[in-house]
Amino acid sequence: MCNTENKNLILIIDDDASNIIALSNILSPEYRVFAAKNGLDAIKLADEHMPDVILLDILMHEMDGFEVISTLKSLKGTKNIPVIFISGLNDIEAEKKGLALGAADYISKPFNPDIVKLRVKIQIDLVNHIRTLEERDEMERQLNLIRKLEAGLILAKEDAEHQRKLAEHSSRAKSEFLSRMSHEMRTPMNIISGMLQVVSKKGVPDDIKKHIDDINKASAHLLEMINDVLDVSGMEHGIFKLDIEEFNTSAMFNELYKKAEHNASQKNQVLHFNTDPSIPQTLKGDENRLKQAISNLLKNAIKFSYDNDEIIFNIEVKNVDNKKITLLFEVIDNGIGISEDQQKALFTMFEQVDGSITRKHGGIGIGLSLSKRIIEMMDGDIWVESEPGKGTKFTFTCVLEV
Repeated sequence: MCNTENKNLILIIDDDASNIIALSNILSPEYRVFAAKNGLDAIKLADEHMPDVILLDILMHEMDGFEVISTLKSLKGTKNIPVIFISGLNDIEAEKKGLALGAADYISKPFNPDIVKLRVKIQIDLVNHIRTLEERDEMERQLNLIRKLEAGLILAKEDAEHQRKLAEHSSRAKSEFLSRMSHEMRTPMNIISGMLQVVSKKGVPDDIKKHIDDINKASAHLLEMINDVLDVSGMEHGIFKLDIEEFNTSAMFNELYKKAEHNASQKNQVLHFNTDPSIPQTLKGDENRLKQAISNLLKNAIKFSYDNDEIIFNIEVKNVDNKKITLLFEVIDNGIGISEDQQKALFTMFEQVDGSITRKHGGIGIGLSLSKRIIEMMDGDIWVESEPGKGTKFTFTCVLEV
C-alpha cells in the first residue's frame, strides 16, 4: 500500500463541481487532491496547506483565474507554487495573459486523462527536483557549520592551554590572567554554544551526531573551567555570595554520589559513600555551593588516585545547637599523596603543588581555593592530612540551618 503522506499535494480551483470530480478521478490515484470552488477560499487553502501544484480555472464567478493567480504570486508563501490554468477557451490572448501572470502551463477542456497526468507530472517532477536540491544545500550548510564548530573548538582548547601555562608560571599575574581567561575563553565558547543551538534546532544527520556529542562534551569541560574563573572574579569584586534556601539532603547526596561514581568508574575505582542517618532530611543553606565544594574534593581524589583504587566519602553530624547543625565531611584516597611543603600552597589561588603532576592530570589550580572560600562562608574550616605515596585525607566542616 502507498503511504498517502508521501504523495504530492494538488489543489484544484474550479466553480464547476463536475470539473473537480473529473480531475480528482484522474489525479487521486497518484496524488493527494483537495479543491476550492471560489478564489477567496482557494487563496486561503493554498496558504494553509502549501500544495505542490495548483490547477486553476480561468472563468469563475466573483474572482476569475487571472485575479486568483495575481494574488497567489504576490504572497510570499504561495508565489513559487506552479499554477496550471484549465480552460475551455481557445484564446491565444488569454493564454499569453496567463503566462505573463506566472502560469506554468495550460490544460484544455474537455480533459484528456493522459495529457492531464503528463502536464501535472512535469510540474511535480520539477518541484521534487528543486526540493531535493534545497535539502542537499541544507545538508552541505550543516556540514560546513560542523567544520566551523570543530575548528572553533580546537582554537578554544589551544587558548585554554595557553592560559593555564600563564597561571602556572606567574601567580603574581592573576588579575591579568582572570581578565584574559574570561575574555579569550568566553568568546569562542559563545560562538560554539550559539552554533550548537542552531544545529540542534535544525537537526543533523545521524552520521554527524557523534561530532556534535564530542563538541558538547568538550564545551561542557571548557564551560566548567570558565565558571570557576568567573567565581574567582566574583570573589575579587565582592559579589561572590551564598543563596540560602531549603534543600533535600538525600537528593543532594544522591546526585553527588551518582556523578562521583560515574567518574570513578572510568578508572575502575570503587567509591564508598557513607552518610550519617541522623542528618535531617531538610536543611537550609546554599546547596549548589556546598555541592561545588564537595565535588571539587571528590574530583581531586579520583584524579590523583590510581586505577582500581578506593575512594571513601564520609558525612557525619558533629554538633547540633540552637537550630544550627555542624556537619563534618571526609574525602579519603590512597593515591599519590601531597608532601608537607606542597600542602602549604594547597589552598592558594593559582598555585599548583607540582608542575609535573599538573601536566599529567590537568587543572588550573583554583578548585581547592574555591572550596576553601565556600566552606569559610558557611562558617566551616578545611584541612588536609597527607603523605606522598600513601594517599590524602581532606576534612572540612560547615554550619547549616535545621
